[in-house]
Amino acid sequence: MPHFRLETNVPQSDIPADLPAKICQVLSKSLGKPISYCVATVVGGVAMSWGGSNAKCAQATLMSIGALGQEQNKKHSKAIFDLITKELGIADDKMYISFTDNPSMNVGYQSTTFHDILG
Repeated sequence: MPHFRLETNVPQSDIPADLPAKICQVLSKSLGKPISYCVATVVGGVAMSWGGSNAKCAQATLMSIGALGQEQNKKHSKAIFDLITKELGIADDKMYISFTDNPSMNVGYQSTTFHDILG
């Protein structure tokens, strides 16, 4: 159910092929969610500028059903920034993460919604 989407001006060819899998590992651990539910999308080569500069930068969104909040998001932010900085060389002042806590009834899976799956 967690989905992390990263859009960056780093060329797709410079993004390690295993980065989405590494992000899923981080999400699973940080959010306490089964890795089998974690999804990560990394889109490189996006026309993007941060403050008028062409330096490496990114915009990300993390959607989850629960496990998000004021204190939890600090932990998630650190875990994600640590990985993205290491893997892509994006400075932590050149990326935003938007956190979205979706109600279980608004996330579809296996021809139903997580509201029914989670009971």
